[in-house]
Formats: sequence, structure tokens, C-alpha cells
Amino acid sequence: MSWKDVIGRVSFSNCDPIFDGISPKWTILSAPPAWLTGHIMRRDCIAAPIPSADYASNSETLMLLPDIGIVSNGEVGSVLLFGNRPIENMRDIALPTDSSTSKVLLSWIIKNRGLDPKFIETGPDINIMLEKCDGALLIGDRAILASISHPELVKMDLGAEWTRITGLPMVFGVFVARRDSPEDILRDAHSEMIKQVELFESNQKWRASVISRTSKKLGFPEDRVEEYFRGEVRNRMSQDDIDGLLLFLKEACGMLEPPVWLEPHSE
Repeated sequence: MSWKDVIGRVSFSNCDPIFDGISPKWTILSAPPAWLTGHIMRRDCIAAPIPSADYASNSETLMLLPDIGIVSNGEVGSVLLFGNRPIENMRDIALPTDSSTSKVLLSWIIKNRGLDPKFIETGPDINIMLEKCDGALLIGDRAILASISHPELVKMDLGAEWTRITGLPMVFGVFVARRDSPEDILRDAHSEMIKQVELFESNQKWRASVISRTSKKLGFPEDRVEEYFRGEVRNRMSQDDIDGLLLFLKEACGMLEPPVWLEPHSE
């Protein structure tokens, strides 16, 4: 199997609308967000979604794929700060090791509020995290599950806080490829992912089947999964989303040069 036939995906449900039902001609490499950065850099796959902050760190090697991402406009529902006390009173916050964007975003929000808690990296188990620290940052399906089990512990939705401060959507993950990737194969992979997004958006029967499978896989109620995909996370990127991404890359990540995008196919 060649790396050119492999597409990386985040091992959370936020990518199910893209990868549930994707053509079997592609091998799917599932991994936590931050791991996918290493996979794309090592040429383990032709394309993958990675944390936006990781793109900023590797922008000289990577390019962005247009129209798709992991985006929230307001509440994201799956990037949450938990705790037993208000954020202003948190002396230390436990951070997971599986995403860099959420950690950079939290650091930016904390600094914006004039706070200075200690950050401690740990495994993503809310009980262990809150035994060690006043606060705990969780992402992905674990965050959704913890918010269902412990709603009283939710202190901040980071997507909502970013939008409250900036007025713009938050792009947590971007789809990238190496700049030296074979363009014809890359465009084929990109087209396949776009096709799946369009199918999820336009075909109600298919959408319901994806939601049903995600619900069964996670053990979440179907109405919660529908709410997640309808109002919290989406995979289609608009110009407003791009504006939010550019602001995050500049303000939170310190990226000064504009990003490089896969150019539209010329007829």
C-alpha cells in the first residue's frame, strides 16, 4: 500500500460526515489530531486534518486544502474546560496531549483575561485530571461524554469564548497536504472528501444514517449527535471561517506569512 492511497482522519466523530461512506479505494488512517501532524510530515498519508496550530508550526512544508475543515461558530460542544471552581480561581489546569490547537486557544483566552494558572499535561481522563488540578481541558468525544455525565463541571466552551471575543468562527482543524505531494492524486482525495460533505449536507436519508451510526458507535443519543452536527461542528469552510482561521494563526500562533492553499484546478 502506498502513502498516496491513504487519507488521515481525526479519530473523533467530528469527521464522520466526511469519512463515513468514503470510497473504499482510499485507506483511512485514524489517529488523534496531533498525531496526524507527524503522519503527514512523514508521508504516511496524502492528506489529513491536523490542529490549526500545528499547521502554523509547519506551514513552510504544508499547504491547506480549501472548503473543508473542523469548524465551530460559537459553541463547539467538544472542546471544553471543566472544573470545580470558576476559571478565575483556577490555580492549575490539566491539558490533554492529543491536540495543540485547544491548548494554544486556551492559553490565548487565559492571557486575554489576565490570568496565569499553571498548565500540566496529562492523559485525557477527567477524574484523574481534576484530582491533580483545579481545571481540566478535554476535546473530542471525551469532552461530549463528560459534559453529558458532569454538566455542572463545564466552565467554558472554547469555541464559544473565541467567537464571543472575536466575533468570528473558530477553525480547530485544517485539512493539509505536503507541498510536494503529487497534485493529481491530492486533487482526487480532496474531491472525494468534498463529495462526502455535500452528500451529508444535501441527502437527509444519508445524513440520518451517518448520525445513527455515530450515535451507536459512541453510545450517545441520536438527538445529541444531530445537535452536534447541526449547530456545533461543521466540515464546510466559508469565507467567515477563513477569516477566523487567519486571525487565529496570526494572533494566537504568531504566524506572520499568509498560508499557502491548494490552487483551484485550471481547466
